[in-house]
Amino acid sequence: MKFGQQLRTSLIKDYYYYYISYDDLKTDLKTRLHPPNSSSPHVWNEEDEKAFVQVLEAELDKVFTFQKVKSGEIVRRIKVSQKEVEDVIKLLDSREEVQRPTENDFEMLEEDLSDIIADVHDLAKFTQLNYSGFQKIIKKHDKQTGWTLRPIFSARLNAKPFFKDNYDAFIVKLSRLYDLVRTRGNPTQGDSSAGGAQQNFVRQTTKYWVHPDNITELKLIILKHLPVLVFNANKEFEKNDAAISSIYYDNRDFDLYLGRLRKDEGAEAVRLRWYGGMETQQIFVERKTHREDWTGEKSVKARFALKEKNVNAFLQGGFTVEQAFEKMRKEGKKTEQEIESLEALAQEIQYTVITKRLQPVVRSFYNRTAFQLPGDARVRISLDTELSMIREDNWDGRIRSGNNWRRTDIGIDYPFNQLAASDIERFPYAILEVKLQTQAGQEPPEWVRELVASHLVEAVPKFSKFIHGCATLYPNKIDLLPYWGPQMHIDIRKPITHRFGIERPNQSVSASTSDELTDSEDEDDVPSRLQTQTPVNGTNGTNGENVTHTGGNGAMDEEERVAAQAPAGHEDYPLYDSEDDEDEDGSSVDEASPLIRRGRITRRQVIKSLQRGGEHLLHYLSYLIPHPRSTQVDIPAARSGTVYARKFRAPPGKRIFVPVRVEPKVYFAAERTFLSWFEFAIILSAVATTLLNFTGDSRGTLLYASLGFTVTAVASLIYAAGLYVWRVNMMRSRRAVRYHEKYGPTVLCVLMVVALAVNFVGAFGGHV
Repeated sequence: MKFGQQLRTSLIKDYYYYYISYDDLKTDLKTRLHPPNSSSPHVWNEEDEKAFVQVLEAELDKVFTFQKVKSGEIVRRIKVSQKEVEDVIKLLDSREEVQRPTENDFEMLEEDLSDIIADVHDLAKFTQLNYSGFQKIIKKHDKQTGWTLRPIFSARLNAKPFFKDNYDAFIVKLSRLYDLVRTRGNPTQGDSSAGGAQQNFVRQTTKYWVHPDNITELKLIILKHLPVLVFNANKEFEKNDAAISSIYYDNRDFDLYLGRLRKDEGAEAVRLRWYGGMETQQIFVERKTHREDWTGEKSVKARFALKEKNVNAFLQGGFTVEQAFEKMRKEGKKTEQEIESLEALAQEIQYTVITKRLQPVVRSFYNRTAFQLPGDARVRISLDTELSMIREDNWDGRIRSGNNWRRTDIGIDYPFNQLAASDIERFPYAILEVKLQTQAGQEPPEWVRELVASHLVEAVPKFSKFIHGCATLYPNKIDLLPYWGPQMHIDIRKPITHRFGIERPNQSVSASTSDELTDSEDEDDVPSRLQTQTPVNGTNGTNGENVTHTGGNGAMDEEERVAAQAPAGHEDYPLYDSEDDEDEDGSSVDEASPLIRRGRITRRQVIKSLQRGGEHLLHYLSYLIPHPRSTQVDIPAARSGTVYARKFRAPPGKRIFVPVRVEPKVYFAAERTFLSWFEFAIILSAVATTLLNFTGDSRGTLLYASLGFTVTAVASLIYAAGLYVWRVNMMRSRRAVRYHEKYGPTVLCVLMVVALAVNFVGAFGGHV
């Protein structure tokens, strides 16, 4: 969809006259370049540029003024609603039954707050659409006129930054008010630190990417079900309160990176984390340990707190564990057993840092909005925005952190424009984490299931900020990449999930902001994640690389989509192919052309017909080769025409690592398969020996039959031994390859049939 059409279909009627006049600007640009009464194109000059910029500035002023007025209106409405809610809550303690608020009072307040939430959503949508409009018209101007306007007009946009308005303060206030109204003045009470006092905690976590266009809408949807978690309710919300920074440690060999990427049993990640600005004195030292399911244990995160002034000494071994917890013992707030557990953790981390020579490698920074009922960890949702990964090492000769545990030339001043491009990776999406603690057999809440299956999110299982930061910031040192690396260029926006979104009272669901914002001239800049095409003859495509998926949006991630499909042809899991060059077939078959043309059959048509016949013959013969069959699962139906690309390639010289679960039972299965082949070979060798004993001194057919069985037995032994060794090596290296026997059983069966045929021919011919 072109942006002009998308703007016309997505604009809000009440805001109609305040949007950027995108079509008028396009017409003005076209008219100046191609005057109606002129046969030749007009050369763009300074006068044209001045006139166009003047019109553009008028549009900018119109949008900026409206956004400022509307934002002020929302602030005033929130203040009025806050007073009304507080007045109603006070009446709950009234002794007189007449003065107590009724259910109708709360419903009216909820409607008012829902209307304000819809206004915030509409304003965010208005801002996003207009900002996209300015960017696209400037790009069109630069491309068609040859004059460069983008850098100059960017400064004017920054002078009237309607697109930089932060809605987090609105969201925090609306969340508190909506929670009070929803709970009828009895909000859930509990520990607002939400795990801050917990040292060890285990959660089932699923991660999703969220496009920037959908962030505000997603927050507004969640706050209707879960309140925003505020650590200090008595303090006015500030942006610094949401900032989280972490320093990840590793060595020059990236042992921790590789362990976490491969999901090795016991793989660790060591990081130092703080909340807020650089002035924060409390630093949390954390260790995340991966545990395989077959061990019966769960992956766990454990941490303890240190004063910032003691961090360097602790990591170098100069500050002992006893000193670190001396004050805690004197205060007596924790039991001796808890303190001993923390001391053991600190001792292990200190030993790991010193023996493995760990150094600061990557800093992650983001602003987190957490949604959770205080003291209730059954459902916890966090949304991390403005995610940035920053280099912390000194390995290339540049001093960053020096001898300190972190670099001090930056703080939390996103977007960190003072840093070189090679030192920072600004992640293009927000990270949504859904953390559930449900009992066995218990389903997550319905609204959570609808949320993660909607068009607003894209599932990315096992995504890691540490792994992504290392893979992108150290391209010359790391050759093994995570599976999502080659997919970063794909646009994750999806078609709208109808009947899901922000709902204004007594109206239908508001339109989403996640429509495709593509223009005909920009299609090469933003590759589409979901392509719509008509399958040929009901198949999944013409080259085996695209698969029509019958699942719903967000129901399956890329790995699951591929796993649900049987591999096509002779490809070994093409999703994980990391070859430098891709085979291309230059020939093409014109399926639409008739076989008979002008009353006669041409030589080329005969060749094509023979080729098609041969392909069909090979296709049916391929069924003789055993292939693994995927497990049939019930998946919600997808929109017709939805096609998912299943082939991704790593950059030259790199490999994509795909998590492959290898448990002890897998090795046992490989051993049992080898023993089965071994048993088959022993039986064949026994048959061959028996036949050989009956031959005596004769050299008849029986001798050749015995020789055939002997060759088959030896071939099966060699094949089984080689296959077993290969499988074990692949399992140890956790390679995603075909583990089934593709040709061996067929070849050995053919040899068996030949040996039996020789035996029977000799027996019936009397040559035995």
